[in-house]
Amino acid sequence: MKNILITGGAGFIGSHVVRLFVTKYPDYHIVNLDKLTYAGNLANLKDIENAPNYTFVKADICDFEKVQEIFAKYRIDGVIHLAAESHVDRSIKEPFTFARTNVMGTLTLLQAAKQYWNGNWEGKRFYHISTDEVYGALELTHPDGIEPPFSTTASSSEHHLAYGKDFFYEDTKYNPHSPYSASKASSDHFVRAFHDTYGMPTIVTNCSNNYGPYQFPEKLIPLFINNIRHGKPLPVYGKGENVRDWLYVVDHARAIDLIFHKGKIADTYNIGGFNEWKNIDLIKVIIKTVDRLLGNPEGTSDHLITYVTDRAGHDLRYAIDSTKLKNELGWEPSLQFEEGIEKTVRWYLDNQEWMDNITSGEYEKYYESMYSGR
Repeated sequence: MKNILITGGAGFIGSHVVRLFVTKYPDYHIVNLDKLTYAGNLANLKDIENAPNYTFVKADICDFEKVQEIFAKYRIDGVIHLAAESHVDRSIKEPFTFARTNVMGTLTLLQAAKQYWNGNWEGKRFYHISTDEVYGALELTHPDGIEPPFSTTASSSEHHLAYGKDFFYEDTKYNPHSPYSASKASSDHFVRAFHDTYGMPTIVTNCSNNYGPYQFPEKLIPLFINNIRHGKPLPVYGKGENVRDWLYVVDHARAIDLIFHKGKIADTYNIGGFNEWKNIDLIKVIIKTVDRLLGNPEGTSDHLITYVTDRAGHDLRYAIDSTKLKNELGWEPSLQFEEGIEKTVRWYLDNQEWMDNITSGEYEKYYESMYSGR
């Protein structure tokens, strides 16, 4: 049996990874370590919470003694590290929180793994999930008049023509611009340093913007779906011209599974959706999809778009090239973007109780008594 520690498993991406590993690998023991901060929600895992190969532990990744105890008690063989503070706007207001969790939390896990494994690296792996934001920003060289390609089989050259000629590659120089991306860049460097210094078997991946079910509604797509549903304003930074590459979260979980098992030690892989969208164009697609599924006439919610002062240090464009991952391990996105958005909008509209429990704060009480003191 392999004992896998997944940190941040009650969060958005983490819950999808936990669910995939628990259901796909019944001979593994999956230990989900999560502090259950505002973005952690065990209701995300209600369907597998009683699985015989699953254990939840409420703990802080910065608590070195507790993390040491977890490694020893569950005889951890591998780590998939997703726990992080991830919202850029919050990092601008609370940079210390991001440095503590993302930098010191990662260092705590690395040191606990190093001590427990004690140089016996055979069959061990420390996999750190990071972000494309560590690379900084790309130029927007074709901002007008060219529609992005939606096909996941389109060539790299076609994707380059959408909004610019450059992508982020695995060897792109780090150039973070926000407290969030700076904290993730630091954690990436610590992971690589533990390989170079101690020989720890590590892997780092950098992914583009994720979307899909169970995303905390401070993020753009679930926030806007919910706001349209309630007729609330849709705040758009600046003119909405910033470009992001969007990755369906289930595809990201598939990539994590593949890389954890077959990725090269001490290597880096970029995971992107090959789906670049200007924010304003994405928002219009969301509006159109939500209105249609709610039975509203087309254009009903267009007036909700509200332009607001741009975010400080707002990077213009992110775009990841996942060619290495495709060529070496055979991974590529499974969904075209319109398919993913359709599935995502339907999920949030079909799970309004989940959303309402978050916006009301009820979700924080969901398992409070059950896990008190554990």
